[in-house]
Amino acid sequence: MYLVSAKEMLQEAERGRYAVGHFNLNNMESVRAFLLAAQETHTPIILGVSGGTAKYMGGYRTITDMVQDFMHYLDINVPVALHVDHGKYEEALAAIEQGFSSVMFDGSSYPIEENIAKTKEVVRLAHAKGISVEAEVGGIGGEEDGKISMGECADPAQCEQMASLGIDFLAAGIGNIHGKYPADWKGLNFSLLGEIKRRTGDMPLVLHGGSCIPDDQIRKAISLGVGKINVNTECQMAFTEAVRKYIEEGRDLTSKGFAPRALLAGGLDATKAMCIKKMTLFGCLGKA
Repeated sequence: MYLVSAKEMLQEAERGRYAVGHFNLNNMESVRAFLLAAQETHTPIILGVSGGTAKYMGGYRTITDMVQDFMHYLDINVPVALHVDHGKYEEALAAIEQGFSSVMFDGSSYPIEENIAKTKEVVRLAHAKGISVEAEVGGIGGEEDGKISMGECADPAQCEQMASLGIDFLAAGIGNIHGKYPADWKGLNFSLLGEIKRRTGDMPLVLHGGSCIPDDQIRKAISLGVGKINVNTECQMAFTEAVRKYIEEGRDLTSKGFAPRALLAGGLDATKAMCIKKMTLFGCLGKA
């Protein structure tokens, strides 16, 4: 099985009123955990790579080769898309050339005219190679230097403009943020989501910052047209908690418990379990 574009799996999600999970890679253990979770549950999956992860793991080509080699080694036969997450213009172009099957160009920080112009070029280059494209309108907030920004709610008219460019799915800010949500978070703006969906038709919408959003809000977002949900923070937290428990129990001090494979095994299993939990919530389990 080879990497596939995310376009078809999200079109199926749109028709079936469920969402496909996008899970961010962070290391080799996460690659294995997500692929095993998808294979064992017969579920399509999108593996996301941020610019920071690309640098940490040796670049886009290294990640492409690693994922494809693991798919071969583990005999993966469910649809897997390898996707750039919040890619800058140059990052999206680099990933197109280095084997990714899906890219996100995040031009939300540009004036809308420049965002549109750059998105058009990414679409042209990606679609020529059968690669799916995600664009963004309305910045997604998150935590930086201990401060949480709430992000920007997308302009429905701009979402309609972006959807007309031939992109395959659209990320639109509706009050969602990356990382942990603060206690005073007001929740997702469903009236805005409904208006964006009305203007963009059958195009699948993307919910970034899918960690820690209450389950009922996730289900409602899916019912209103969200077809792709990004998860990273909760998988990282599950991984770290499992590794911390291993060390606190002193298991690294017995026999060869200090070996990295032993130390990180629980983190891999916890990541896999969290992935399956989220796929169950999203309604995509068994949809491969």
